[in-house]
Amino acid sequence: MTGSITRRDALLRTAALASAGMIPAAPSAGIAAPLNRPMRNEEIDRTLQATVCAREIPGVVAMAANEQSVVYEGAFGFRDMATASRMSADTIFRVASMVKLLTSIAALQLVERGKLELDEPAGNIDPTLASAQVVSGFDAKGVPQLRPAQKPITLRNLLTHTSGFSYPLWDPTVVRYLKVARRNPSLPRMPLMFEPGSRWAYGGSLDQVGRMVEIAGGQSLDRYFSDHITGPLGMNDTGFSLTVKQRARQASLHMRDTNGKLLPQPLEEPDVPKVFSGGGGIYSTAPDYLTLLQALLDGGNLRETSILQPETVALMSENQIGDLEVGILKTTNPALSNDVNFFPGVRLRWGLGHMINIDPVPHGRKVGSLTWAGLFNTYYWIDPTMRIAGVIMMQILPFADRQALKAYRQFERGICHALGPA
Repeated sequence: MTGSITRRDALLRTAALASAGMIPAAPSAGIAAPLNRPMRNEEIDRTLQATVCAREIPGVVAMAANEQSVVYEGAFGFRDMATASRMSADTIFRVASMVKLLTSIAALQLVERGKLELDEPAGNIDPTLASAQVVSGFDAKGVPQLRPAQKPITLRNLLTHTSGFSYPLWDPTVVRYLKVARRNPSLPRMPLMFEPGSRWAYGGSLDQVGRMVEIAGGQSLDRYFSDHITGPLGMNDTGFSLTVKQRARQASLHMRDTNGKLLPQPLEEPDVPKVFSGGGGIYSTAPDYLTLLQALLDGGNLRETSILQPETVALMSENQIGDLEVGILKTTNPALSNDVNFFPGVRLRWGLGHMINIDPVPHGRKVGSLTWAGLFNTYYWIDPTMRIAGVIMMQILPFADRQALKAYRQFERGICHALGPA
């Protein structure tokens, strides 16, 4: 759910320059996809319209589908409150860590092809992972104490966030370490916070997986995605950079000030990256991303296009970490993220690409549903029991924004209510 530190720093700098003015957010009508003819659901429409009218969120696109077709599509509010440009179904969003699912799929494709193995040392593919150091503490002067990892990092560790890598945004130990490491170039830039396999922490593991995909697949990550995932599925609005025409459809970021007011930000400068992250930095649309979810919902296939074998998709959906607790994140920077606890009281685990709820969510998804999110408040879920997948996209900071989560929950409940008992 996080891009590079420089990007986050840039976002904070632009926030200081934002205009204090805000145009009232009148909703646009829900937009139906012409080919799939999704159902109209007045309850969901009214809920999302009301959220926008109350200026709780600037704009939103929400969609849900079964394996064959889209069952709901709605677009409400504005892409940019400063210009009053309307949200539409084809609006492009920065989906940040939702690229992690594509990276996981890419790695598992290579497992299927025998190019990678889940439980071999990742250092056999990427030598930079072969001699990991673990932070065991700090001495009396605040100097980090490091020791060699006792176990090798594996691809399974990386895909399940049990590698030891942890993001500074939700880990004060990483923040403390980096303050020292920036002044001491002899210290490793990305040490482990714990022994591989011993804990769960959300961090840069999928960046490492992305590099492994490039090495084992023999292509840059963007080209691999295009050739093996997004291209075959027709996800033409998903990628690491935008054309001029795509940029005209991009939603602007909105940041909350200390009073909760939404402040529109200028779009980031156009960029064609030379290095591609497996953990963040991608753009997509709700229809594109829902296409990916539909393929997974149908065992890796969509309209005669196969991206994974059914047994691999099933493996992605299984708890891979035993009784390790996941999902609760305490922020170190409230401007970028609130504390995260999506499902209080619900036991959560991790598969090979998704978070899994092993208890039902009241009025929502069933046991064994799959989910994750992006830093700018984009979210998805797959419910294999109800045979439904959903995606909801906004562009707001901080992450886990309370009003964005409210819209997400109301959308999910509306879909589950419309479908009735499984």
